[in-house]
Amino acid sequence: MKPGVLTFYRIMAYVTAVLLIALCLTMVLKYAWPEGSAVQQFGDTWTTTIGIGHGYLYIVYLFIALVATVQLKAPLGRMILVLLAGTIPFGAFFAERKVTLWQRLRLDGKALPGETPVAEGTGSAQS
Repeated sequence: MKPGVLTFYRIMAYVTAVLLIALCLTMVLKYAWPEGSAVQQFGDTWTTTIGIGHGYLYIVYLFIALVATVQLKAPLGRMILVLLAGTIPFGAFFAERKVTLWQRLRLDGKALPGETPVAEGTGSAQS
């Protein structure tokens, strides 16, 4: 994978995760306080603002996560988990660590955990 792709993926993973956590906190402010109170109105305003920001940036996260996992040749199941990580609070933090590990393994010429390495010379020979 190109180094810029991994760097941009890591940035987007952190941004997406932080915004999602902030969104959850503002939703608590919005729904846990009595309607019309200053705290509830603050939560209402920021839930909308952060929700819109997270929504747009999640689309960017999806695109860069797709590019990163395709370049890493990650299995489809893992690719889907990385893509969905931006919808789970703290999920993108864990996904970012896994994708970084996968990049290191690929650079070292090793298989991803759970993959069976293909021995050289055992592929089908074409005449």
